[in-house]
Order: sequence, then structure tokens, then C-alpha cells
Amino acid sequence: MELIVPTKQTHEGFCSFHSTRKEITSKRLWGCNNRRFRSSSIKVLVGQLRKQRQSKVFAISRSETLGTNGRLSCVEKRPHVQGSISENFEEFESNNYLRRLVRNGELEESFKHLESMVYGGDIPDIIPCTSLIRGFCRIGLTKKATRVLEILEDSGAVPDVITYNVLISGYCKSGEIDNALKVLDRMSVAPDVVTYNTILRTLCDSGKLKQAMHVLDRMLQRECYPDVITYTILIEATCKESGVGQAMKLLDEMRSKGCIPDVVTYNVLINGICKEGRLNEAIKFLNNMPSYGCQPNVITHNIILRSMCSTGRWMDAEKLLADMVRKGCSPSVVTFNILINFLCRKGLLGRAIDLLERMPKYGCTPNSLSYNPLLHAFCKEKKMDRAIEYLEVMVSRGCYPDIVTYNTLLTALCKDGKVDVAVEILNQLSDKGCSPVLITYNTVIDGLSKVGKTELAIELLNEMREKGLQPDIITYSSLVSGLSREGKVDEAIKFFHDLEGLDVRPNAITYNAIMLGLCKARQTVRAIDFLAYMISKGCKPTESTYTILIEGIAYEGLAEEALDLLNELCCRGVMKKSSAEQVVVKM
Repeated sequence: MELIVPTKQTHEGFCSFHSTRKEITSKRLWGCNNRRFRSSSIKVLVGQLRKQRQSKVFAISRSETLGTNGRLSCVEKRPHVQGSISENFEEFESNNYLRRLVRNGELEESFKHLESMVYGGDIPDIIPCTSLIRGFCRIGLTKKATRVLEILEDSGAVPDVITYNVLISGYCKSGEIDNALKVLDRMSVAPDVVTYNTILRTLCDSGKLKQAMHVLDRMLQRECYPDVITYTILIEATCKESGVGQAMKLLDEMRSKGCIPDVVTYNVLINGICKEGRLNEAIKFLNNMPSYGCQPNVITHNIILRSMCSTGRWMDAEKLLADMVRKGCSPSVVTFNILINFLCRKGLLGRAIDLLERMPKYGCTPNSLSYNPLLHAFCKEKKMDRAIEYLEVMVSRGCYPDIVTYNTLLTALCKDGKVDVAVEILNQLSDKGCSPVLITYNTVIDGLSKVGKTELAIELLNEMREKGLQPDIITYSSLVSGLSREGKVDEAIKFFHDLEGLDVRPNAITYNAIMLGLCKARQTVRAIDFLAYMISKGCKPTESTYTILIEGIAYEGLAEEALDLLNELCCRGVMKKSSAEQVVVKM
């Protein structure tokens, strides 16, 4: 049969026809109040259009051709009918346009074009449709992704297992496991091991091991055989739910079916043994791994090291580090960070610094997690000069502090009363490429409030709001407490009412701060009213609440009444005797 090669003129004719038809289709679809066609309507229209196409051509001979879906299919060779060539070319161009839209991330436009294609009788390519499903899943629009699959199926195209896997993965990532299982049930092609592993992982992570085992049974019934990933997922879940003993039985079953465990499988088991407090058995398992045909990796050693450190076996941890190097298993930055963190918590800063300095010899560059424990330890010991010194060392070595580093430093500075330095560092954070978070502002606001600098604290409150950070109860409690201490009790009460308007529920600390301010201002009657308001709002008073009121009553010269109230509170069990004695001493 002679092959017709379209000329420039015929190409332009096809494009013109495609453009006109596309415009008409678009108007039909989107012109009338943006109507949407249901699946059944699309099916009927597609069927009618296909019949019209088939009536235009005559079967001559059969041959195999590669369709737009990328599959070989038997089709009839057709005579040189202009309409047939035009329609095939149009479908090809429509799919090209769909690919471009999806590639550019224009998901909504891609969806509209897909609907328009199918309504016009074109069969969409499954590859861009799969990418479109992935795109919708990535932004959490799983229902829209499902609609893409339905349109694809209704068009006569046959989605492959990858298309279904992408949708199932999207549902699993968004926590919609029931919908993922529904997709599994309706698949028009056989699920593969990736399909099942995705669902099993989600079920196991959700603590639904029993349901996961049912899915495994279905998998076996459909003659889809588990791989090492399948078993590792189930072994990990079994360790968490039923213990290592049951997990070992699953390991034996895995081996009996010819599935060889890998290092990840063994790491899961070793982690489970360590969590059960059987460190010596874990070490024995580690040493036996080569005899099982599997070499331990750096993660295996890190699991053991972490367990050694948590049980205080520092000498064994040092020995294991040396064994790693001797056996050619290079330690990672995580390895050193585990050890440095442990040493700093134990106050062994000299050893921690030594280990930090040795890291480059092993090809490891310290990161912020390597320095943070040291800075925290220096701050804890009130060695602020050393902390700032190591902060400078950190930066000089090209390791830039993260927000955790700065929060640690700011907390220590504020506790030490060096709030001006803390404010200066806070102001420099943005220039250092490190954005302050809520806890950063709360730390400095609290520090300023405690040293009587509430005006500056309020400025920081406004600044954090401008940056889109929402103040919480800690922020407001710090300000209310600071204002009350400064005798600005009316301003504190104003902040308190602002807090209620923002749907932030005051806690006992907030109420106590107001009552303390009122008692100091010799307004104990108002403080008692505030106690009644506190109880009416469902906030339970604490011992501190009653202590503030008793001391306030005594402060106004009513010592006897205060003692009577104190005795009554003790009799009712509201205050402990030891707490009451401390109040009496102050009176």
C-alpha cells in the first residue's frame, strides 16, 4: 500500500481543522455555566463518534501498529480517506498538547483538555494522564486524580499497572487507605508487587498489621509473590506489635520461600532487639551477619551505637567505632553525632570536642547537629563565652547554624539576663539566612518581660505578627506576667481580653499573673472576682492561685482573715500542709 506523506498544505489544513474543532468542543464543554459531563454521557458520545469513524473506512488487510498509548494493537489498514487521516493526526496533536500542559504543571488546563479530548472521541495517551494523576496526588487532590483515571478508562484506553500504582500511592500518602484499597479492587490489570508493597507499608505504619496480613493473603492468592521489601515491611511491623520472636518466624518463612533477606531486613531486626533491651543479643546478631551472607553497613552499627549510648556503655561504643574502621565500614556524620550527643549529655565535653575534631580524619564534615549538643552543654553550664566561641568556630568552618542552634543560645542568654545580646542576635537572624520561628520569639519576649522591658517585648510581638507568625498562649502569658510585675495591671488585663478575642484560651499561669498584679496594687477584691471568672471559664485554680490571693489579703492588713482562709483551704485538701506553712512564713 502506498504511504501518503502530508505536504505543508495538508498539514496546515489539518491544523486549521483541529483548531476549529477544538474551539467548538471547548465551547460545548465550558461555554454553558462551565458544565461537566458525567461518565455515562461521555461513554455514549464516544461510542457514537467511534461508530461514525468506523463507517468511513473499509477493511482491506490486518497489520500491527503502535498506537498513541504506546501499545501494539491490531488495526485495519485503511484506504486514503481524508477524514481518517485528519482524525488520527488530530488525536496525535491533542495528545502532544496534553503532554505539554502536564509537563508545564498546568494541571487544571490539562484536566479540561483531557475532558475535551475524550468528548471529541480521541483516545488519550496513558503516559501524560499518569503524570496528571501524580500531579493532582502531589497537591492532595486525590478525588481529581481518580476522575482522571475514570475519564481514561471511559475513553477506551487501558491504564497500565503504573497508572494505578501512582493513584494508590497518592491515596496512601494522604492517609486515605480505604480509597487505596478500593482502587486495588477495581484494577483492570493485575497488581504487581509495588502495588501491594505501597498498601502494606501504609497499613503497617498505621498499626494495622492484621489487615496487612489479609492483604498479603490476597497477594498470594493472585499469584503475586512477595519480595524482600514486602517481608521487611511486615517484619518491622511485627517487631513493633508482637515482638522480635514473632518477627523471626516471619524471617524463617521468608527464607523458606527462597526470598533472601538483605541488610535492611537485618537492620530492622537488630533495631527491634535493641528496643527490647537485649543489647548483647543485638551485638551477637551483628557479628553473625557475615555468616548469613550479608555484611552489616553503617546504619547497622549506628543502631547498636545508639543503644550502647542510651544504656551508658560508652567504652563499648568507642570499641565498636574502632571495629567499624578496622572492618572497612566508614563511620558517617550520624555515627559521630550519636556519640557527641551522648558525651555532651553526660558532661564529658572534653571527649566530645576531641571526637568532633577527629571527624575530618574519617572523611566526615561536622554539621549543625554535631555542634548543637556542645553549644547546649556550654549554655547549661553557663559558659556563654565558650558557647559563642564555638558558634564562631562553627561558622568559620563553613557550617552555618540552624534555628535550633540559635534557639539554644537565645534561651541561655535570656536565662542569664543578657537579653540585649539576645535581641541583637534575633535581629541578625534573617541576614544570616535563618528565619525565626514561634519559639524563637517566645524565648526573647519572655526574657524581656522578666527584666521589665515589656515595651520592647510588645514591639517583638508586632514584628512576629507582621512576619505571619501567630502568637500563642506562651507569648501572651509572658507579656501579661511582665506587665503585671511592672504594675501595669490594666494594660495586662487588656492583653488578656485581646487573647480571648483571638480564640486563644488563657491558662492558669495567665490568670495567676493578672491576680498577682491586682494583689500587688492592693486590689484584692478584683483579684477574687477574677478567681470567680477563672472558675466560670472552666480553668482550674492551682495552689499558686490560692497562695497569691492569701498573700494579697494579708498584704492589705487582713492577716487573721488570710490565716482563716488558709486553714479552710488545707482542711478541704485544696492546699498541701507544706505549701501552707511556706505561706505562713512569708506572712
